[in-house]
Amino acid sequence: MQLAVCGLGRMGAGMARRAARGGHEVVAWNRTEAIATEIAAEAENEGRITVAEPIERLIEMVAAPRHVVISVPSGDATDAMVDQLAGILEPGDVIIDSGNSRFHDSRRHAAELAEKGIEWLDMGVSGGVWGLQVGFCAMLGGQREVFERFEPVVKTLAPENGYLYCGGAGAGHYTKMVHNGIEYGIMQAYGEGFDILHASDYDLDLAAIARMWNNGSVIRSWLLELAGNAFEKEGNDLEGIHGWVADSGEGRWTVAEAIDHDVPAPIITLSLIERFRSRREPDSYSDRVLAALRNEFGGHALKDRG
Repeated sequence: MQLAVCGLGRMGAGMARRAARGGHEVVAWNRTEAIATEIAAEAENEGRITVAEPIERLIEMVAAPRHVVISVPSGDATDAMVDQLAGILEPGDVIIDSGNSRFHDSRRHAAELAEKGIEWLDMGVSGGVWGLQVGFCAMLGGQREVFERFEPVVKTLAPENGYLYCGGAGAGHYTKMVHNGIEYGIMQAYGEGFDILHASDYDLDLAAIARMWNNGSVIRSWLLELAGNAFEKEGNDLEGIHGWVADSGEGRWTVAEAIDHDVPAPIITLSLIERFRSRREPDSYSDRVLAALRNEFGGHALKDRG
């Protein structure tokens, strides 16, 4: 299948590469053209990824109906990207937003594009910098028939059983939002648990404990595996990690949605507030664990101690 990918950051580049290596023909565009050219020239991608520059060339390089995946920061950047594409695409073409957009924005984009005859899919994606290797878990919203048309690409991007059509416009991003809220709570529990182990009187090997727990334990998970990676690289004390923990929006949105629906969500709410606290107080050990995990799964930058 042929598709376009606009935005070649950590996630967009991984999706473009995985789609191409899975047999799809990818037309790539990036604000910095050199990045797109470099990815297209990689031996594994040669002939499967071509570069559209300027972006208007997508119309001639991709056959209708066109499927255009965008992977840019949520908010203003996504709005600008959607508006730009809406000005050049034709009725029947599809915009697929794979960023972490708020589901309200996805509903708005779907309605606005429908007036132009352009289709919409929101695709919440999880997998971070590991997605190219192991696959991107994908949660999709929009019209089912549009999803089914795009499904061959989704099947390539995702691991086995790792994607789902969730419902109408916004449903994919809504599901991804709650996914990330749950992630906040799980990460906070791991951070606090390893803080207790680290503070004990025993000389415990935290990397070994993380590895052991991931074999048969009821708390085994990929996050725990990544915690083990971080301990092996940085040591028990995580001295190279500054415990300043960012949040990228989805945790806030999940808490707001819980409030709107009168759903008690104390764990997710407190895990979000703990991230706020981490930016005002000297870094705690549990905050270092969280910062290390964000770096491990998403490539999120670590804040300098200075």
